[in-house]
Amino acid sequence: MTLQQPLKKGFKQMLAEANAFIETISVHDALPLVGLKSVLFLDVREAFELEKGEIEGALHAARGFLEFFADPESTMHKPEMARAEKIILYCATGGRSALAAKLLVDMGYDFDRIFNLAGGFEAWKAANGPIEVI
Repeated sequence: MTLQQPLKKGFKQMLAEANAFIETISVHDALPLVGLKSVLFLDVREAFELEKGEIEGALHAARGFLEFFADPESTMHKPEMARAEKIILYCATGGRSALAAKLLVDMGYDFDRIFNLAGGFEAWKAANGPIEVI
């Protein structure tokens, strides 16, 4: 099946909307939050991307399963998500995590708790942020 008309919303528009809606946190501001029990770094990259490492202490929740991990009624629920006072989502460069952050707010997570890491894992590595090799 082929598209016969343009999409109502393409990824560029969806990404622009997510970035305008979700608060972004810089790597500089996120670095001191590593290791705090109230803060959850949520890695929404695909499993194959983890070979590059992960932010120290992060929880992996691939974006394709995020709804199931986020919902307390799901058998796949990750309770760490419900307990965290602040959730900082990241992907490789910040696009997928912005969309994922907006998804969490759309699901009912408090807007004040959800942040997108500017520049994602690549910016984190460039800033020499602590990384765990999986």
